[in-house]
Amino acid sequence: MESSRRGIVYWLLGGGLIGSLASFLYPVLRYIRPPEVAQAAVSEAEVGAVNQFPVNSGKVVRFGSKPVLLIRLASDDWRAFSATCTHLACIVQYQPERQRIWCACHNGVYDLNGRVISGPPPRPLEPFDVHLRDGEVIVSKRA
Repeated sequence: MESSRRGIVYWLLGGGLIGSLASFLYPVLRYIRPPEVAQAAVSEAEVGAVNQFPVNSGKVVRFGSKPVLLIRLASDDWRAFSATCTHLACIVQYQPERQRIWCACHNGVYDLNGRVISGPPPRPLEPFDVHLRDGEVIVSKRA
């Protein structure tokens, strides 16, 4: 009878210890790997008025949850590319004095068509379409 009582006590203590460890580890694991949040698919985004973008300038704008580099070369020449470098996902920027797209992280250089000129990027930037509608600039995914 003594050994059966001892077994029950060990079983209860062991179960309590396992429960305590689980209650400590579960929040840590949930913090390390948060749940995925579904994002709505965006096919086009209004990014601002035409007069907010001077000629020969570039600006990073939001396209849903992604950054897009919008470049205005002339009054009627607009370009848009993913602002995420294809090398290590740094944000690229437009250099108006050199008329090129540049990634500061590892000196990656793209031309104004999004193609790699030099540096480590393995592929070109993803292009987007730009439309003007009622004085607003609209960026949309390419079909």
